[in-house]
Amino acid sequence: MDSNGAIAAFNRVDCKDFMPVEPTTARPAGPRISLSCCSTEDGGCASTANPARRSAKCSGEGDASVGAHAGHEHVHDHSHGDGDGHDHSALPGWARIGAGLLAATGAELLHLLGPDTWPWHTAGMLLAAVAILLAGLGVYQSGVRSLVRGQLGISALMAVAVTGAFAIGQWPEAAMVMALYALAERIEEGAVGRARHAIGALLALSPDQAEVQSADGQWRSVPATDVALGDTVRIRPGGRVPLDGSVTRGASAVDESSVTGESLAVDKALGDPLFAGTLNTQAELEMRVTAASGHTTLDRIIRAVEDAQATRASTQRLVDRFAAVYTPAVFAIAVLVAVGAPLLLGWAWLDAIYRALVLLVIACPCALVLSTPVTVVSGLAAAARRGILIKGGAWLEQARGIRAVAFDKTGTITTGRPVLVGQSAFGDDAAHDVALALARRSDHPVSQAIALGLGPQQGALPEVIDFTAHAGRGVEGWVGGERWTLGNRRWMRELGLWTETVEAAAAEHEAQGRSVTFLAERGAVRSLFAVADTLRPQAIAAVAELRALGITPILLTGDHGAAAQTAARAAGIDEVQADLLPEHKQGAIAALQKLHGMTAMAGDGINDAPALAQADIGFAMGAAGTDVAMETADVVIMNDDLRRVAEMVRLSRRTHQVLVQNIALALGIKLVFLALALAGQATMWMAVFADMGASLLVVANGLRMLRAEPAQGQGAH
Repeated sequence: MDSNGAIAAFNRVDCKDFMPVEPTTARPAGPRISLSCCSTEDGGCASTANPARRSAKCSGEGDASVGAHAGHEHVHDHSHGDGDGHDHSALPGWARIGAGLLAATGAELLHLLGPDTWPWHTAGMLLAAVAILLAGLGVYQSGVRSLVRGQLGISALMAVAVTGAFAIGQWPEAAMVMALYALAERIEEGAVGRARHAIGALLALSPDQAEVQSADGQWRSVPATDVALGDTVRIRPGGRVPLDGSVTRGASAVDESSVTGESLAVDKALGDPLFAGTLNTQAELEMRVTAASGHTTLDRIIRAVEDAQATRASTQRLVDRFAAVYTPAVFAIAVLVAVGAPLLLGWAWLDAIYRALVLLVIACPCALVLSTPVTVVSGLAAAARRGILIKGGAWLEQARGIRAVAFDKTGTITTGRPVLVGQSAFGDDAAHDVALALARRSDHPVSQAIALGLGPQQGALPEVIDFTAHAGRGVEGWVGGERWTLGNRRWMRELGLWTETVEAAAAEHEAQGRSVTFLAERGAVRSLFAVADTLRPQAIAAVAELRALGITPILLTGDHGAAAQTAARAAGIDEVQADLLPEHKQGAIAALQKLHGMTAMAGDGINDAPALAQADIGFAMGAAGTDVAMETADVVIMNDDLRRVAEMVRLSRRTHQVLVQNIALALGIKLVFLALALAGQATMWMAVFADMGASLLVVANGLRMLRAEPAQGQGAH
């Protein structure tokens, strides 16, 4: 399963529980992705608090994880109440479940077809007891412990139901209920595991070993955990990058889909960054390690997704609170049916007790409590695949309510890198070779943009003698015996070279927010070069998609008005606020919240951090953004594709739809079978199918979030 999407710098997460999914003998354990019904408000779970106990679940027939890798815990505690009662560690293996089903079927046949004599009854009861011992002994013991502690989880309800059924002579149903329950739990566990593995599979991306160059120049394969900062590591063609680093030798194309969500390979050369878990596709590379094991991009992503589960969605918190009241309430109703119906309505005692036992089995809110975490985790995994790292389930759910998105300009709407966008000549010879020679000698971003824009020179460039840089003005030097100047408007005025012709040409570019540089020699301006920060390729489509979703885009920038208006017009944004300091951006967000309602902010720089914090949801650009912006934001867009903002809104709306569907399914099925039970039309094994069938339905429906996003326009309000 693909696991695309990553985060470049998250340090605020600290996971409590860890669950490695792939066997990695030398690597630290990855995070435990919990889909437990017993998770408390802070994401903890009493039944998994003891590491020794969790580890013990990984061996023997009672292994709690179907298909888990040897040597790693893989727990799905799924209880109701305070943390126990629905413990998959108590489940037997498939062989024992199969034998238990056969024994339960034999007990049913003896009860239906055998003569009404004590030897046949005894044989049937023995078969039923064998079925319960094979398929449900662990569940029964867990239920008794829960009852002693006063916890009304599903194991407690099953223990009461089975004991009561035996007591009133319904031993075949007691056996079949326990066997079917064990079977359904195993099936459900496998289904839930898909959502967990969608994120856990990230652990397999980073190799355990790394080829490191030792002091004597030899290459040795060592565990990735032993590689230190600054070490030189070699990545062969077809190999995965073991740690974060920067290229020191070689050039190749690297598949970064696990980090950015983009399928196209990225060319890498000297000085370019490499991320752990990415795939070197072409040629051998050497890199200097910049992040040790446990602190790489991939490690932070997994911890961030685990931390996201602790930020529980409001629907999930509401469901948990409801379930905490619902189960005891139904238990009380069952007691009233068992005792009150015979006294008040004249029901037969055995019939009333049997209906009460059926109610207890139906009462388990398993499907209801499962309905939210499976859906939310699947949504988080789907977002991570697309390069959208969401720091909490709450943000995934809330994004559907966004009504306005404020964009920063430089590095968000635009690339943040100046490029040469226009040039003019004054006279016959523009002297581009001289401009190129001067620009290449300068380290100023504008000069570098001019040098890159003029392109490679055919033949040798003229020699520059006595090259000098003048801060705030430009550069100059002697070329071919003449003094040449490459500078800004201010310097041209100081040199007395400003004419109406130059003014008219410069004004045309400056009106579009471009930075203008001039090449001058012998008392005259020879050429003009216009440099600007260009629009991101996806900006126009991103703004259009937001408008289609009914969301208002706004541009907030510290840049001057002309540049801001130019960028906004190009992107299709009508509302612009320019010349804003960081505190002004924060105030602008507060005003937008009052005007539009829920407002998001997308930015990449330190100056965007206050606005990101003020916004209802903050989006940070992961590739170009600063660590401060990514720390402050609630969502990180790893590939800087602005279309991901609209995509998250659509994903949030899909998630909400699935959550509503799951809650309706869970409650609807429960209500139908509760009515049937009170009417005497439901048997215990039907109750088990109703409970576990509803659980499987909501799990399967929640896992739909892992599929590709529907076409644009779906998933509306």
